[in-house]
Amino acid sequence: MSTPTARAESLLEALGAETVPHPGGTLLAHLRRVRSRLALWNARPALQLAGLCHAFYGTDGFPTGLLPLDRRSELEGIIGAEAESIVYFYGACDRKATYPTLADHDCDFRDRFTGRSHTPDTRLRRDFAELTAANELDLTDHDPAFREHYGADLLALFHRFRPLLSQAAWRDCLTLDFTGQSRHIRISDTLSGLADGPGGSGDHDHRRNYDH
Repeated sequence: MSTPTARAESLLEALGAETVPHPGGTLLAHLRRVRSRLALWNARPALQLAGLCHAFYGTDGFPTGLLPLDRRSELEGIIGAEAESIVYFYGACDRKATYPTLADHDCDFRDRFTGRSHTPDTRLRRDFAELTAANELDLTDHDPAFREHYGADLLALFHRFRPLLSQAAWRDCLTLDFTGQSRHIRISDTLSGLADGPGGSGDHDHRRNYDH
């Protein structure tokens, strides 16, 4: 029986994600690695799926989306409402406006798609921080120039997000050597077959645009 992960990967392939160049190979390879890292952090299945699909609507750092917003129901039908809502939240974030206060309980989240602001709940902010860390760490794994140029900024970002991060994510963040070397274990594409579940929740309920 086809799993949500397999169906999501099929849609990504149909939309050309495996033809989009990306550090470490292709966009599809990157998305698989982000999901695999989240799985190793014991993130719950919905967050793992969001990691695999986080570039569907584009992001503040990668504005070209694979799927227009008027087709959100299509992605929701494949990965479920919870995972799709995380994908939307991740893609909608106005990072310059939101990052400085994301860890605050009264965070003002600005939706770059609608221009409106609201205060998201703690679980969604934790999901966002966890996904952000997984994404950025994969970029540092596969793009030495990126790591060297933005390493100090990332360290500051991870410290800012620390109240929202799982212990596993935080440990992984701290294994980066921001002098230019990556000391943590790479997440290879061979891990993309990790099961959808069961997993933990991933909860414990200024930066530039460098990524997806």
